[in-house]
Amino acid sequence: MLDGKGILITGGTGSFGQKLTETIFRDYRPREVVIFSRDEFKQSEMAKRFRPDDLPVRYFLGDIRDKERLQRAFTNIDIVVHAAALKQVPALEANPFEAVKTNILGAQNIVEAALDRNVRQVVALSTDKAVNPINLYGATKLAMEKIIVAANAYVRHRDISFLGVRYGNVVGSRGSVIPFFLELIRRGVRELPVTDPRMTRFWITLEEGVALVLRAIAEGSGGEVFIPKIPSMKVVDLVEALPHECTTKVVGIRPGEKLHESLIGEDEARSTFDLGTHYVVYPQFGFQRKGGKSESGVRVPEGFEYRSDSNDQWLTVEGLRKMIASYTSSEP
Repeated sequence: MLDGKGILITGGTGSFGQKLTETIFRDYRPREVVIFSRDEFKQSEMAKRFRPDDLPVRYFLGDIRDKERLQRAFTNIDIVVHAAALKQVPALEANPFEAVKTNILGAQNIVEAALDRNVRQVVALSTDKAVNPINLYGATKLAMEKIIVAANAYVRHRDISFLGVRYGNVVGSRGSVIPFFLELIRRGVRELPVTDPRMTRFWITLEEGVALVLRAIAEGSGGEVFIPKIPSMKVVDLVEALPHECTTKVVGIRPGEKLHESLIGEDEARSTFDLGTHYVVYPQFGFQRKGGKSESGVRVPEGFEYRSDSNDQWLTVEGLRKMIASYTSSEP
């Protein structure tokens, strides 16, 4: 699938980008993997692990806000995985147009550069925060999804497709709750802050996120949003699963935060199909569907919602302990 291909990953020095790069070089023989990001220090650190002298990997400094730089980077690229984004909710609420310039205008630049350079496929990463968003981060990712899906209307007769994936909290990713709690424990804290004991979240590993993107590359024809079937977890269960005995202190839901998250909203059910291991949301407008491909799978029932509190898959405390052990054993 990826053998002989040129693959570019925006935001490629992040947790997801590094795991995807590892998987590509383990399982495929690409012509080239291009790591596109704006942080030269992170690129130099990543190059110690994935060395250009040993692997067909290239580190390309640039910002997705700069369309000309993207056009240069996209030369001879077959597949773009778009993972770059600004994500920190409080910072984006305080600096709203910075979020717009990266997450929305940057997505439009990705589309235009891909069309100009005849990239074959673009897969963009989204989040459960994009479903019925209550903060600016979620709103910008919703707009990003719409831009990516709508890009298929500009393809015409060219062999290029645009699609997305959407998933929940990633175990051990930068800024996620597991490394935050473990750092507090290392510092001797024994009372961990919990926003609300009722809070639930979808939970996915980096490996599962990468697998979803690879599935989208293999199966997507253009315009779809792929959504995995993943378990939910309770934040209080996570604290119980940590390797030290800790109590909790309820600090209240933070601004811009939901009690529960959704991966599929009720109004999306009309265009959502169940494919067994995952769901696919098809575009509602025919002009956004590449090649006019019809839906596959089983249509979900009217009024269906995929919410973290009503999910039929749950991580137990023991399951969370295994995830935490896997994360800590893989720490550098």
